[in-house]
Amino acid sequence: MADGQGNQGVYRIDEVARRVGLCHKRIHEYEKSGLIAPEREPRTNNRLFSDLDVERILRIKALIHEHGFTLACLRFFLSSAPCWIVFGCAHKQNCPAYGDPHVACYETLRKHMHQSPVKCHKCPIYLNRTAEIFSLLPI
Repeated sequence: MADGQGNQGVYRIDEVARRVGLCHKRIHEYEKSGLIAPEREPRTNNRLFSDLDVERILRIKALIHEHGFTLACLRFFLSSAPCWIVFGCAHKQNCPAYGDPHVACYETLRKHMHQSPVKCHKCPIYLNRTAEIFSLLPI
């Protein structure tokens, strides 16, 4: 199933854990921290991961294990940097939010939702937009 952003696959957590080299618990921590938001299978409530979710997990893993980020640090980073920087998005030129980086991407996309294939409810920046971390930013 394709979603307009090159996301073809739908995977269960066992397959994702094998592909990214992480245990289930670590992937659940990423979800609980608001860094990923896999879809849920309606009947069983099992997590269903897209290729984009897998790419994000790999990027989060690299930021933590190769660059020394903690989950809290990564959440702060996500609250203050655009997703195309954090996740190295290859589709940034197609995103209406890319043209106006001074406005929260989810605010821009709300205005352009009919034009954009982006799913804000799955974006870590959108998920962390109300995080208490914003109270730590200088005024």
